[in-house]
Amino acid sequence: MNVLRCFSLVAGTVWLATQLPAADAPKLDPHLEPLRPFLGKTWKGHFKNSTPEKPVVDVSQWERALNGQAVRILHSVNNGSYGGESIVTWDAAKKSIVYHYFTTAGFTTTGTMEVKEGRIHTHETVSGSGSAGGVTAVRSTQEIRPDGSFVVKTEYQKDGNWGPGREVVYQADPQARVIFK
Repeated sequence: MNVLRCFSLVAGTVWLATQLPAADAPKLDPHLEPLRPFLGKTWKGHFKNSTPEKPVVDVSQWERALNGQAVRILHSVNNGSYGGESIVTWDAAKKSIVYHYFTTAGFTTTGTMEVKEGRIHTHETVSGSGSAGGVTAVRSTQEIRPDGSFVVKTEYQKDGNWGPGREVVYQADPQARVIFK
């Protein structure tokens, strides 16, 4: 199974009940503020095509990094069969939020994101010698839902053509664990 992770960056201005008041919140680059509601949490998501017989489950852990100048996201699919780590920062020269994603499959991605109308839109380029199944680019949209969950929908570019990717709905799950083998 080719699982390519767009690491589920999520937009939203909704403050979750367990979040600290803004005045007490640790410093975070202002450009990364849309990600604050997801920091300090572990999220568990089931792929749309997941079944009880063949589950496909992603667990991601979000944290503030580098004194608030970055967000770090670790994730693993199906208890470590695949996983990766993302570092998200503001790039002043590009005037954009950028991220770098490193995978256990040996490929990497570099992407940008834009927050607009309550959604985050990402576009990333795949590189490296790892197994990305011929995928050369990924684009996604992430949207927070009123119930606190968020949905990620992706498309993959392969052989110059865009096609459907994955759809995953995530819920906060403090018991879930990111696992690397």
